[in-house]
Amino acid sequence: MKRIVLFLFMCLGLVPAFAQSAESIPAASSAWDDPLLPFYIVIGFTFVVVILVLLVALYLLQVLNYMVRQATRERAERLGIPYKEEPSFWARLWKESNDFVPLEKEADILMDHSYDGIRELDNHLPPWWKWLFYATIVFSGVYMIFYHLTDTLPLPLKEYETELVIAEEQAKKLEASSPVAAIDETTVQLVTDATALADGKTTFLNNCASCHRKDGGGDIGPNLTDEYWKHGGSLRDIFRIIRHGVQGTNMISWEGFISPEKMQNVTSYVLTLQGSNPENAKKPEGELYKPDTHAPADSTKVQASL
Repeated sequence: MKRIVLFLFMCLGLVPAFAQSAESIPAASSAWDDPLLPFYIVIGFTFVVVILVLLVALYLLQVLNYMVRQATRERAERLGIPYKEEPSFWARLWKESNDFVPLEKEADILMDHSYDGIRELDNHLPPWWKWLFYATIVFSGVYMIFYHLTDTLPLPLKEYETELVIAEEQAKKLEASSPVAAIDETTVQLVTDATALADGKTTFLNNCASCHRKDGGGDIGPNLTDEYWKHGGSLRDIFRIIRHGVQGTNMISWEGFISPEKMQNVTSYVLTLQGSNPENAKKPEGELYKPDTHAPADSTKVQASL
């Protein structure tokens, strides 16, 4: 019972630890903002309760078995009958599944030959091993029939190809129904809408400021406010870097973490930092980039007051 109480206290001790770790998460990405949080809490609480109930049930079963054995032993003593404790269900199952030869009967299965004085017993395979072997034979026959002799179930390669076709069709439907999902390096557009730029600023502060500073002056990452760029300074270049990252550097790929629309917004916001000249900015790195005045609007500098 002490173990059950200790386990309960350990589970309860995880609650303040989880709360403390959640408080350290930025407000914009806090775990408490997850709409499924109540569901997770209920599931976790239910899981803990089920575990505790099972532990208590096992403990009570053990106590009950002990009381039954004690009562049987006392009754045998009163009647003067020799008491022989019956093996438990698990002990009987273990014995039957292994079919051990008793130590006093090992002489019956002792083989004649000897290796440097070492004698060998003629033990047979345990029943559980033979059951498992028979089960694999049956499974292989069923597998052969369902996967190779008939078209009941597809082979893994065929199933993979089918899933690829389904995924491609779903991607086409999503692209047709949502223009945002089709944003990539070739279709990214410069946004000047105040709401979109505000969203880009929020994304920048939450994900990019730790390396580039809140004002874009550069820290671990390069300065984003000057005209020098290490991997290209056009809208498409910046979007590509945000989407795929730069291998071998601290710039990770943000694809899969933020949506294409948010990547487009933060790309446009980065261009608004050009010429802001923050204090103690990092020295220029890379090559001077001058946007082509005759080029499309994707490389035009954005002016916005946020």
